[in-house]
Amino acid sequence: MMELSERKLKILQAIIGDYVMSAEPVGSRTLSKKYDLGISPATIRNEMSDLEEMGYLTHPHTSAGRVPSDKAYRLYVNSLMQKKELSDAEKNVIAERLYSNVNEFDEAIEHAAHILSEITNLTSFAMTPSKNEDTIKYINLLPVDEDTVVLMIGSNSGKIKSKALNLSVPYDPNRLELLAKSMTYNYKGKKLSDVLTNNIIEDFHDDVEAMHSLEGSIMPNFMKTLEDMLNVNLYMDGLTHIFDLPEYNDLQKARSFMELFDQKEEFARRISERSDGITVTIGTENSDDVMQDCSVITATYQVDGKMIGKIGVIGPTRMKYEEVTSIVEYLTDNLNHAFQIEGKIKALEEGVDE
Repeated sequence: MMELSERKLKILQAIIGDYVMSAEPVGSRTLSKKYDLGISPATIRNEMSDLEEMGYLTHPHTSAGRVPSDKAYRLYVNSLMQKKELSDAEKNVIAERLYSNVNEFDEAIEHAAHILSEITNLTSFAMTPSKNEDTIKYINLLPVDEDTVVLMIGSNSGKIKSKALNLSVPYDPNRLELLAKSMTYNYKGKKLSDVLTNNIIEDFHDDVEAMHSLEGSIMPNFMKTLEDMLNVNLYMDGLTHIFDLPEYNDLQKARSFMELFDQKEEFARRISERSDGITVTIGTENSDDVMQDCSVITATYQVDGKMIGKIGVIGPTRMKYEEVTSIVEYLTDNLNHAFQIEGKIKALEEGVDE
């Protein structure tokens, strides 16, 4: 920051702003005409040459103009951009659409990714909680008919998984309720991954009557449902938005971008390893080769005050950083608030049931 004069900073900021809007390399004459910099085109040219030598600009072979480098975008994000205040209309769209769909946790996360893509016109993604954090809140066994029950497991992150079980033996509803209460007592507050390593039959050695002959049908399904809950769900939206961007007019480049998401588990791992809070990585700051032409902006959402999952966007380095970071931040704040309200409602409902 110290190495750049005020004049160079002003020119660099103008170049970044113009290039982000036009996707066309920026020349000194364009800057002179469009922006009131108070200096001649010749002086602008000299300053641009200096900025290029310092690594803030690059010079495409097919054009006399310059484009910002990753180093320039990093300086812009860290020091030059001003946080964009969203309009009331934009805020209302985000808030209203989020609050209309928070009953089912996974659906709410998927919905949030869709809203984010729609507003930013970029490819968005959202991840459900990591397996290292999630703990069991309750276990229910709900009678349906004489040979069918529904196993329902709820976690403290808000995730709920249910599975209809066909029992090979008749069941007593009272024993079913006792078994559900015993399971909840044994596992409430424990990490899902820890429960999977326990000896379930030993856990219930004092509940022989409750277990009776139900364990053969219920326990394997209980374990399988826990494994399903441990799988990280990655929701993506707006992949086709890249075809609207000039950076991806090259079909090979577009194909490489799409292939980035073929291995969802690998992409989810990369995203889960990112720092908490609002994080911006630009171009070569991304360790994977396939992401070195991209910028990634992520935020961490919370349930019950705990940092849980990641949500964000990925697109070209030529991105409206001040606008996109504001949208991601506002959406995440509302998502946190929506889950907070939903959690209080569920807590009240559970209190009434008890």
